[in-house]
Amino acid sequence: MVEQSLRLQGLSSAVFSQVDEMRRVELSRGKDVITLSIGSPDMAPAPHIIQALTTAAADAGNYGYTLSKGLPEFSQAVADWYRQKFGVCLDAASEIHSLIGSQEGLAHISLCLTNPGDIILIPDPGYPIYSAGPLMADAKLYSMPLTGDHDFLPDLAAIPESVLEQAKIMILNYPNNPLAAVATREFFREVVDYAKRYRFIVCHDFAYSDLVFDGYKPDSFLSVPGAKEVGVEFNSLSKTYNMAGCRVGYIVGNAAVIELLGRLKSNFDYGIFAPLQQAAIAALTGPQQCVADTAATYQRRRDIIIEGLKDIGWRIDKPKASMYIWAPVPTRQSSIEFAADLLRQAGIAAIPGVAFGRFGEGFIRFALVQPEPRLIEAVNRIKHWLG
Repeated sequence: MVEQSLRLQGLSSAVFSQVDEMRRVELSRGKDVITLSIGSPDMAPAPHIIQALTTAAADAGNYGYTLSKGLPEFSQAVADWYRQKFGVCLDAASEIHSLIGSQEGLAHISLCLTNPGDIILIPDPGYPIYSAGPLMADAKLYSMPLTGDHDFLPDLAAIPESVLEQAKIMILNYPNNPLAAVATREFFREVVDYAKRYRFIVCHDFAYSDLVFDGYKPDSFLSVPGAKEVGVEFNSLSKTYNMAGCRVGYIVGNAAVIELLGRLKSNFDYGIFAPLQQAAIAALTGPQQCVADTAATYQRRRDIIIEGLKDIGWRIDKPKASMYIWAPVPTRQSSIEFAADLLRQAGIAAIPGVAFGRFGEGFIRFALVQPEPRLIEAVNRIKHWLG
């Protein structure tokens, strides 16, 4: 008999699995399901990125192991990109490390910075890896509620002093998944002050840095004075360049933290396949119109859903960023009950808010990962069902 470890027992994908199983059941019955559940981009990388990948893949010399740190050219491309976009100066040799997708780094960082029983501050609602990584490190979780009353930012003053004094990591994510919320520069300054005072490390997930709308421009956490002394930032090419399946990401910022993660990774794995790194370099250094085009596509998709549902009285705040819509459940149901009915009655798969934490109850997340005609169809189905 196979017994799972106690660590694994703490992990759960129950709600996500439940939604996917319900979706499969409806598909088996012949129903046309519009899938707005998993945030997997439906667009392809720009042609110059694909060309760089195919050219590198055709080179027989590119099939050996690569160092987990990444090619020097990749690190330099990241450094140049950060300087140009956010005014952040990074040392390519010591303040950048490649990741096999940013989620991999977020999963491992707790193993580098905490001992069993240490406290990690996590957002609630939050992306599941923010709790899964700490749990695998036997850390204790302290949830920071993200609610509309506080602009979906953690209320730092509400965290007990005793918790702050024991905290080793604070995890943040703006632009946010699932909330599609954004952070102010003033908030980041406050976080830096708290991190210095209580001596914890800030891990900021910046994966949606370029999916921004209506002229909004987010700040990198590292652009705040003093942030590099207390924090690191995770980013990825998955959403910005539609390279989700390539699994190319990176961590930047505090050199001591990055050295620890690099040491762990050198024992766990090797580096990213060299042709994928070449594609990433082409993405970061090449024409950036593809990024603007991707953001514009998501903005149009956002407007189709929000403006369309407004006609039936479903009021949803219009997000400034990300590829998600965080919508209040419009009926007197739990988020799971509503998601189930949405799938069965309207043929639309979405994720109930409770999947992201206790404070996600009462909401549902739509991922804008279908072409515009399908989103128009989704709106019409919802109008027919609820209207």
